[in-house]
Amino acid sequence: MSSLKDNFEELLTRIRFGRELGHASFEPIYYLIFSPSEILDVKRTLPAWTARLKNDGWDVHVFSIAGEIADILANAPLRKLWLAADRKAPQAFYRTNQSLANALNRGALQERLDAKLTQLEGNDRAILLVADLEALHPYMRIGAIEAKLAGRFSVPTVFLYPGERTGKTRLKFLGFYPEDGNYRSVHVGG
Repeated sequence: MSSLKDNFEELLTRIRFGRELGHASFEPIYYLIFSPSEILDVKRTLPAWTARLKNDGWDVHVFSIAGEIADILANAPLRKLWLAADRKAPQAFYRTNQSLANALNRGALQERLDAKLTQLEGNDRAILLVADLEALHPYMRIGAIEAKLAGRFSVPTVFLYPGERTGKTRLKFLGFYPEDGNYRSVHVGG
C-alpha cells in the first residue's frame, strides 16, 4: 500500500501534466483517496501540503466541508425547532439526522462550493483543496455535489477522500458505503 506522501507526489505530477484525454470530462477534478484510518494523518499533513503547493507557485485555497456544514446548520431557519425537538427526544438520532440531511440536500453546500469555484475562475495559479469530506456522513456523498457542479470546475480541485478505491472509477466512501462509480475525476491512492 502506498503512503500518503507518495500519493500526494503522484497527485502533484498528475496536476502538473493535466488530465488524460481518455476521461469523459476535461474538468481538473482529482481525488486523493486514503484509508478512513488516516483521516487524522491527513488533517495533520494538510498544512505541509498547503505550504508545498504555495512553494510550487500555487494560490492555495482550502474549502472545509465540516466548517461549511457547521455554518449552514448553525444559521438554518429551523435551528430553534431542531433544538427543541432534540430536547424532547434526545435519542431520536434518525429523525435528527434526517432533518439535518434535508437542510443540506436543499443545495446550500453545493451553492457554497460553486461560489468558491466562481471566486477562483480565471486564476491560472489557483488550486482548491476540498477537505473534511467525512463530515458529509450520514447526510450525503460528495459525488452528488460533484455531479451537480459539472462544468463548473475551472481550477484544479482536489477532494481529500476518506474511503477505498474498488476500481478505476469506483469508490466506497468511508470504506463502508456501497460502491459508487459516478465520479468523473482522476483518482490517486486508495
